Amino acid sequence: MVLTAPRKIVLIFMLIMIGFKIPIASAEESNFELTGDILQIAIPATAYLSTFYLDDDEGRTQFYYSFFTNLAVTHGLKYTINKPRPEGHGDYSFPSGHTSAAFQGATFIQKRYGWKYGLPAYICASYVGWSRIEGESDKHDLTDVLGGAAVGILSTIFFTTPYSGVTVTPVADAGCYGLNINFAW
Repeated sequence: MVLTAPRKIVLIFMLIMIGFKIPIASAEESNFELTGDILQIAIPATAYLSTFYLDDDEGRTQFYYSFFTNLAVTHGLKYTINKPRPEGHGDYSFPSGHTSAAFQGATFIQKRYGWKYGLPAYICASYVGWSRIEGESDKHDLTDVLGGAAVGILSTIFFTTPYSGVTVTPVADAGCYGLNINFAW
């Protein structure tokens, strides 16, 4: 069996998920929240490890830029805004760090390797966001999660280009809607 680039990405994701299957949850944390915690690491880790598996040096550099920009902006906003968490669980609620990390990884996968892999990554990232709102601990509200998603997406869009082939991205700006088609030669 020949491992093509798409199969390699799926294999990497599966290996990461198997590796994260073992963590022990705290007494306060439900399986729903634990899965969100695992995915917020697994999505960017899959994106990063894919650059090694595909021998994608350019993609790796782009990942570094987007990852560290996301980290700096997320934590900069957390400490600047210092919004209290819902249910009195502490401070630094906005934006959601788990959600920004998950959407940074998902956006990198989508922008670099296309919607075929980006859509499942976005679904998993959305699950991470939902796990931060719902559940026993209620760490964030909807504004925190949407802010985290926006930071994760925007920190990656500016640094990531398609790996090869054609990518199609929806565009919406000031009442103008369309598609952005990118070709990599």
